[in-house]
Amino acid sequence: MIRVLLADDQLLVRAGFRALLDAQQDIEVAGEAADGEEAVRLVRELAPDVVLMDIRMPLLDGLAATRRITGDERFRDVKVVMLTTFELDEYVFDAIRAGASGFLVKDTEPEELLRAVRAVVDGDALLSPGVTRRLIAEFAARSKEPKDAEGLGELTEREREVMALVGIGLSNEEIARRLVVSPLTAKTHVSRTMVKLGARDRAQLVVLAYESGLVRPGWLG
Repeated sequence: MIRVLLADDQLLVRAGFRALLDAQQDIEVAGEAADGEEAVRLVRELAPDVVLMDIRMPLLDGLAATRRITGDERFRDVKVVMLTTFELDEYVFDAIRAGASGFLVKDTEPEELLRAVRAVVDGDALLSPGVTRRLIAEFAARSKEPKDAEGLGELTEREREVMALVGIGLSNEEIARRLVVSPLTAKTHVSRTMVKLGARDRAQLVVLAYESGLVRPGWLG
């Protein structure tokens, strides 16, 4: 059972998400928060698998709340998905840097929301591929001089290749086709790479790929 915490200051938004999520056999809403402070407190109390976190909330905004959650080693397995009104919200880039596993626009289709919750728990994708590629492009535009990523030297040549493909926004299935291996093999390479680099999820792996210079702007294709 996937346990989800809803963090949004709008009651109607939370009610809509709750109705959709609770109707699923494998998902349940563990709690609701109306502000960032309450979200952090409930994560400590409930330890949910996923937090659907609105960016703009009173007392403590979603970005600051995300930093507190992802910065606490006790909640390393808690995945934060940011909710935003606009696909290219100015805070989305910073949210990924803060440790969020991805983001969704609030008017996303119900099926996409459910797929995203399940995907982020599996660590399988950065949610919407189209939005992801735009996010990566934004990251590329802001990238500074490459720096050495701790543990990068421990990666095998294949793992570095896989990391670069993750960095340009490919899913496990796309990586498998590119390298002519099975999706399970691709997923295994991604998982091992994340472990070696201490990355929380694929979102952080993308950031490390750009920061280390393993992937450069213009490689999106």
